[in-house]
Amino acid sequence: MGRNPRPRMEIPPELAAGRREWLGLLVLGLANLVLSLDLSILYLALPTISASLGASQVEALWMIDIYGFVIAGLLITMGSLGDRIGRRKLLMIGAVIFAVGSVAAAMSTSVAMLIGARAAMGVGAATVMPSGMAIIATMFRHPAQRGMAISTWMSTFMLGMIIGPPLGGLLLRLFPWGSVFLLGVPVAVLLLVVGPRLLPEQRTPGSRAMDVPSVLLALTSVLAIAFSVKELAANGTDGTRIAIGVTGVALAGLFVLRQRRLEQPIIDLKLFAIPAFVLSLFLGLMGGAVQGGSSYLINVFVQLVHDRTPLQASLVLLPALAAMIVGLMLGPGIASRVPPGRVIAFGLPIAAVGYVVITQIGPDTGLPVLVAGYATVLFGVGIPMGLGTAIGLGAVGPQRAAAASSLTQTANELGVAFGIAGLGSIGHLVYRTQLAAQAPPGVPDDALAGAQSGIEAGIETAAGLPAPLDEQFRAVVDTAFTDGLNIVAVTATVIMICLAVAAGIMLRNLAPLPPPGQPPAGAEAGAGAVGRGADDAGAPQGGDSVPDAAALPADAGK
Repeated sequence: MGRNPRPRMEIPPELAAGRREWLGLLVLGLANLVLSLDLSILYLALPTISASLGASQVEALWMIDIYGFVIAGLLITMGSLGDRIGRRKLLMIGAVIFAVGSVAAAMSTSVAMLIGARAAMGVGAATVMPSGMAIIATMFRHPAQRGMAISTWMSTFMLGMIIGPPLGGLLLRLFPWGSVFLLGVPVAVLLLVVGPRLLPEQRTPGSRAMDVPSVLLALTSVLAIAFSVKELAANGTDGTRIAIGVTGVALAGLFVLRQRRLEQPIIDLKLFAIPAFVLSLFLGLMGGAVQGGSSYLINVFVQLVHDRTPLQASLVLLPALAAMIVGLMLGPGIASRVPPGRVIAFGLPIAAVGYVVITQIGPDTGLPVLVAGYATVLFGVGIPMGLGTAIGLGAVGPQRAAAASSLTQTANELGVAFGIAGLGSIGHLVYRTQLAAQAPPGVPDDALAGAQSGIEAGIETAAGLPAPLDEQFRAVVDTAFTDGLNIVAVTATVIMICLAVAAGIMLRNLAPLPPPGQPPAGAEAGAGAVGRGADDAGAPQGGDSVPDAAALPADAGK
């Protein structure tokens, strides 16, 4: 017996998006693409940049991390600012800040200058992300087209993750390393030129002023905790490092207390009383952390231990990124037939198996073994990444989807940044410890101390030693870094298994999700839009709803 076809949803002409809306989506998609390109390219370019600027391994981690930490600290508050001054206007301002930061990063002559430029880029990105989502909710008034538009917009982030490494490798081969930061400049100019013509302006009448103390508490608490975690992992316990971490936690507590007292808090704390939403945040946070930290170390391993150029490294690792795309695509479809808790509890152990493979690699292990393990990791992680946002948004309902979406993006950004900070620092600690323990006799103390700042310095130190000490010390450098990667993989294995158990227990009663792309029940009668609600986003009341949460891919790649 054949299956009955799904009824086709007719779109009233007065609600249908036209050429202007779809062109506007293209421009917003390009901006989103650049945000992911900037992250994926930097993974690849970091060894080259570190060697050029003489950065230590901890300083190299800050070059990546500061971008994500600033985004996480400002993302939610920037959404509120857009309500007040206008979302298109905020998008234009963010594009200018991002472009200026990109040029400054490309022209950086010191580690401090590059870290500062990356922080400015994070400020720009934190304005572009929420503005893009809200503007799309305004442009696309029908739930079916809005769901398609948001899915397309989010998918551009994954496209950037895929094309970023080979594009970055090509740029590094043809041009100086500063070229990898300039890709966002033409897109920013495009936004400034065509944005006023294609994108609607929307404000929320009577919206609250930005609560500056909340912004400062959020950003400083994130940065203080991040600094403490990174320094403690890399350099061991110290009174000052611990005090900074405790201060960060205290500031975070003050932030929560302030939100409880404000009439219009920037974070809806009631969302944290919804178990499924909390778990989705935790999955995004920890999944991003594990993936971010391990991906950074794997990129360095391929380039420096196996002596591959950035372009060669990007092509070597491309199959692993493709495996993640497959996992992302499969997750929501399987979860429409099988309870999502089971799907997540199945996908995460697959990632754990991949990490077990990585725990066994050595400096001389062939790259196909590493790629097979890494592809297994990303495939397994991709399955729950495709479900986390769907579960979280589905649990809170359409009226609070905007607040939930902002928190989900924040958790993903924090996860990746903390993963690079924490796991990257653990790898560096193992590297320093093993290098000191295994260094062959005859290596001068000052040379050994310099080599402990990072693998780039270790390779340079080895090259300056006389034969045969140079080859012996280089072998120790490669082994020490690989040992750090192995320990990080062990840590990641444990985290994946714990997350799988938590998801299996906490989501055991969750029903299968609606099929991807299917409008939610009552979509024609619901209210609310992804921007800030139907009224705020400019969508007509009584006729729209948030796109089906199951149709929204996660902030994949974060």
